[in-house]
Amino acid sequence: MRLLVLDAALSRCLAALTEGETVLMQRIQEGAHGQAAALPPLVEAVLHGEVGAIAVGIGPGSFTGLRTAIALAEGIGLARGIPVIPVTTGEALVAMHDGAWAVTENRRGDLFLERPGLAAPCVVAEGDLPRPAQLTWLVGDGAPRAVARMLARGWPAGLGEARRIEAASLARAALRRMAGTLPPLALEPLYVEPPATT
Repeated sequence: MRLLVLDAALSRCLAALTEGETVLMQRIQEGAHGQAAALPPLVEAVLHGEVGAIAVGIGPGSFTGLRTAIALAEGIGLARGIPVIPVTTGEALVAMHDGAWAVTENRRGDLFLERPGLAAPCVVAEGDLPRPAQLTWLVGDGAPRAVARMLARGWPAGLGEARRIEAASLARAALRRMAGTLPPLALEPLYVEPPATT
């Protein structure tokens, strides 16, 4: 199935066209700000021909980035009559690393933690990270901090390669959700703490 893939949860905007998990075309703009202006032109550059569904990152992540990506996905989905498939930041990060923990940084210095088998991500201070029961790989932009803390305590943790969301992994997670391998999820921003807005 051909998918349009959108994400602006973390430190960049991403739009891609995939055939299953194979990336046919993608555009990326680096930066943690300006997603509302950056994402629509990226989508316009990659959205060619028919697509069967839209995969969109719903967070945790940037307040503006999440809302921009979801609103854009909903608008395109409605106009084309195709489903929009939500994918969490952690699901996208661990899609290529089954069993890993996803650890991303928030703007307040704490970490968002998503673990297999937990219902939702949570916010943890670096010093309050849970101990893995066995050797566990951590991925995400907060993984280096988390792994360093765990190894200092003698805990079984390793640093995985994924730091940012990639189009192929977001597509893989969306296809798993469509197949029923991942449970249904609401199409709305996933906030685990009050947005840092003024």
